[in-house]
Amino acid sequence: MKIKALKVSMPFVFGYLVLTNYCLAQVGKPMVADSGDFVKIAASQGPSSPLLFTVPEAGVPLVIPGTFYREDECATRDGIPNFLAKAGSGKDVTVAFIGGSITQSKLCYRIQAAQYMQQLFPDAEFRWVNAGVSGTGTDLGAFRLEEQVLRYQPDLIFIEFAVNGAYQPGMEGMIRQVIKNNPYTDICLIYTIKNGQTASYQRGDIPDNILGLERIASHYAIPSIHLGMEAAELEAQDKLIWKGSREQKTDKLLFSEDGIHPLEAGGNLYAAAIARGLHQLKANTLPRLHTLPDPLISDIWDSAGMYSPWQVASFDNNWHIMLTQQSPLTKFEGWFDSLMTADKPGAACTFYFEGDMFGVFDIGGPEVGQLTIWINDQLVGLDAVSERNYRLYQIGNTGADTTLNRFNGFCNDRYRGQYDVIQLPFGRHKVTLKVSFEKADKHAILGPKRLDDITANPAKYDRSAIYLGRILLRGKPIAATGHAQVE
Repeated sequence: MKIKALKVSMPFVFGYLVLTNYCLAQVGKPMVADSGDFVKIAASQGPSSPLLFTVPEAGVPLVIPGTFYREDECATRDGIPNFLAKAGSGKDVTVAFIGGSITQSKLCYRIQAAQYMQQLFPDAEFRWVNAGVSGTGTDLGAFRLEEQVLRYQPDLIFIEFAVNGAYQPGMEGMIRQVIKNNPYTDICLIYTIKNGQTASYQRGDIPDNILGLERIASHYAIPSIHLGMEAAELEAQDKLIWKGSREQKTDKLLFSEDGIHPLEAGGNLYAAAIARGLHQLKANTLPRLHTLPDPLISDIWDSAGMYSPWQVASFDNNWHIMLTQQSPLTKFEGWFDSLMTADKPGAACTFYFEGDMFGVFDIGGPEVGQLTIWINDQLVGLDAVSERNYRLYQIGNTGADTTLNRFNGFCNDRYRGQYDVIQLPFGRHKVTLKVSFEKADKHAILGPKRLDDITANPAKYDRSAIYLGRILLRGKPIAATGHAQVE
């Protein structure tokens, strides 16, 4: 049986590419982060959350905007007038949040802010979208934006990615995709911070990674809100502990346990900043069209998207469709209603695209294996371009590793969402993915501290399964005949 390539729709993936140096030279340096924090962010990437959510009737802390004021906490720019006009007149509105684990989590700010907006506009009927994916940044966001956000026709999108790399070209790509999709959709950037960054606010400065995003926001006249300024002031007044333990006895507000993800009290501070920003933004309610200027950095991420595998690829008989809801991987249903899976070495799928980047968005776990990559029927080696939080690969020279490992150090007795992408020269490409005949050295990958489960249950780790949820493309899929596949 062959599953035929079908028509397209949707987004997702990653990239640090050669373009990065050029881009950062123009718009600021990337966030310099402690490697331990990046490990925490990477490890946090686990199951999905439902994309559509409702605000619980009980158990959500009431957001109080408070009296905190700093002039640059909210930059209003052209505001969010289209959303405000609709919500203020009692019409149905859709609000989407897209970001990392701070957005995905329940009480890090999102639920409190949603409840506050419902109270602010009691006559409006809200639909809420949670497109938070933990452990990911704007590169990934640019690829998944269409599928996880834009298809719901949002009136307002909050974008939160400052702590997960703040990759500026990806942010610009997301903004440009939104405006191209619907120039009446409003956008607001929200900036969370991580351990050590309160010091920048306490000096009256802005963290470097956020400055880069602010240049993009200014270029597109998009409002932005700094969520961490009040927390920084409270810390300076010795009223808040940014990173600590719930067990410690103190009358101070404990913001987080890991220096990244707010506890409920920290989430309340973040949501209060959004509440204050909304009151400033309410001054502009005249609907307007958002125009698309020339790119500040690049428009290369405008074409990023993610696709259901059977939409763009053909599979040999060794692959099978797995309905996520009826499988042990049901907790990933928010991202994938079904997967393509194979565990026989040599099992192959093939797709064609025109562009410069492709990848896989899949599920890792104890039994997953490795892929080999064939470009235009030639087996290729892969070299890592960057080892920031995630991996970007390019075609390597002789001797480069010919496997793309889907098993990693976080796959010990757990399942997690993951993705990798591969850079190619721009052009038309035939790509074939095959389950590798070579087994991953899982003992070495897990290291000495994570061997308990594999030692106790070796059979569980002995397979080479692949759980393929999405194919990632920066470019456009094309049929084997060479015609572009579009909706």
